[in-house]
Amino acid sequence: MSINLIARFGRERARTSLESSFAQVQADRAVVGLVKQIRKNDMAAAEQLESAVCHLGNFEEYANIRMEIKDTERLLSKRDGRRTFDNRQRQHMENELDKLRKQLRQHECHSCNDRETHARFAERATRLHRESAGLRERVENRTHVIAKTFDRICDVLNHLGYIEGEQPLEQGKILAKIYAESDLLLTETIRNGILDKLSAPELISVVSSVIYESRGSENYAPKIPHQNVANALAAIASIWSQLESIEEDFGVKTQREPDFGFCQASFKWASGHSLSHVLKGSDMTVGDFVRNIKQLIDLLNQISVASEKLRPQCKDAIKRIDRGVVSYMVGEL
Repeated sequence: MSINLIARFGRERARTSLESSFAQVQADRAVVGLVKQIRKNDMAAAEQLESAVCHLGNFEEYANIRMEIKDTERLLSKRDGRRTFDNRQRQHMENELDKLRKQLRQHECHSCNDRETHARFAERATRLHRESAGLRERVENRTHVIAKTFDRICDVLNHLGYIEGEQPLEQGKILAKIYAESDLLLTETIRNGILDKLSAPELISVVSSVIYESRGSENYAPKIPHQNVANALAAIASIWSQLESIEEDFGVKTQREPDFGFCQASFKWASGHSLSHVLKGSDMTVGDFVRNIKQLIDLLNQISVASEKLRPQCKDAIKRIDRGVVSYMVGEL
């Protein structure tokens, strides 16, 4: 999806579009609750500061100096291993503390007769502001997660030569024509010529690895129908491993591990075997089989659009699997 948005709008406009659309999904109760609490805190803090108004000067400023002094004293009093300071650090903090105390004594509000009363109100306001700052950070982390993920995906695409700046490069235009979950894995497979010399049944078997998902109960080793298929699958697995490592470096994960569980069945079907022969000894239902073949047909059509070189193979492959029960049921699923 990222590459399609970039191709259509450019990277920056696509990011802005994602942020604005996600704003509508902020009906997440937790986020709404946090926002309400922030507003409540801000209103309460404003009331506290109003009660802390001093005729001698800015009492909020005075209260902030007091708070800084308390925070610094608290740091210096820590004796555990996590808060040890060398002599230079301690001396620096003690010098800062002396400066703060001097600022406090020289502040116009220091001589106010109601100083301690004002201070209580101001300190409550400061605590509320600090709580709100923490809540805002939590909201920020939640509400901008899509835009941040988009940025990381763009960094991966830039690293691999799919985009540059605002626009997709030639390889990015190929990626934009693939809509599978493992779009980048498949595009890298095409880029490396792994599918070029495969027969139609071999192509179908190999491509099935990026759309099929084995059920949790399927813990047996998948059967691989031909050495050419095995070689291509090994190359795809290697590409996936490289992509996973690159994405991990950029803090994102988009490409599902290839699954070889449908390679044998799809190869047999493409080779002209009957449905009963293809499903013999398998727990797969006819409906599941047809759904997987339908996904393969969709993906082969995408590849034929993305790669002129692979178009004849893809067209041949589609003819081989769009037959029998698939042709009959495909419109019903």
